[in-house]
Amino acid sequence: MKKLNVILAMLLVLPALAAAKDDGGEAVVLPDTEMIDIPTAGILDYYGFMLKTRFYSDGGVLGGINFGVQERLNLGASMLVDRLVGSDSPIKMRRPEIRVKFRFSDGGYYVPAMAVGYDGQGYYYDPAGKKYLEKGHGLYLVGSKEVLAPGLAVHGGFNVSDFDKQYLFGFLGVNYTLEDKVAFMVEEDNLFHTDDPSRLNVGTRLYVTPYFQLDFGVREINRSGRYSNGLKRRAERIVQMRYNTSF
Repeated sequence: MKKLNVILAMLLVLPALAAAKDDGGEAVVLPDTEMIDIPTAGILDYYGFMLKTRFYSDGGVLGGINFGVQERLNLGASMLVDRLVGSDSPIKMRRPEIRVKFRFSDGGYYVPAMAVGYDGQGYYYDPAGKKYLEKGHGLYLVGSKEVLAPGLAVHGGFNVSDFDKQYLFGFLGVNYTLEDKVAFMVEEDNLFHTDDPSRLNVGTRLYVTPYFQLDFGVREINRSGRYSNGLKRRAERIVQMRYNTSF
């Protein structure tokens, strides 16, 4: 249990420490590998490393880690910890989920960059049903392209999150990055199936340093209704920290 506490503390503290780091040299902001929920075709460089911490509703924390293990291949894992922050109990650690992304095309003037991947991380874990009420993207194909103006990028793709139902979902997002200082993000996730409604998410990403980003977002805007277990759908505010470096 002590080892788990140490790991959780690292996920919470290391990104914040990274924000204060000053290596004295000029650096370039790395391409975003994801927006709020949806993936992009961006990947970490070979030997790249990313540590992510997301604070979500009811004191929950999502910790994630990702590595650039090959020139175009990223591998990682993530895990939810419910009620970690605050006074509610008991704290519940959910099973870790794997993340894989392979960028097979860098695109061109007219063609977007393309990547294929797998992400098993869902949200709102239901202990009774032993499943996520909002499933992870599962197997996905995504394309990303800068359009119309510098800093304005579109990301879209398809995913299969449930291999039993074999539903094909879609996702689409737009972000505008202003002078590598701040980005504004809008995305529509989980498209095409009314029995599993889509999600509209918006957020702002602050590039505190070239290696550290701080996100503020709202998920499921204007969403109503209930999940399959009766839990009410509602908008959710999140704060997320991401630290990128190399090893």
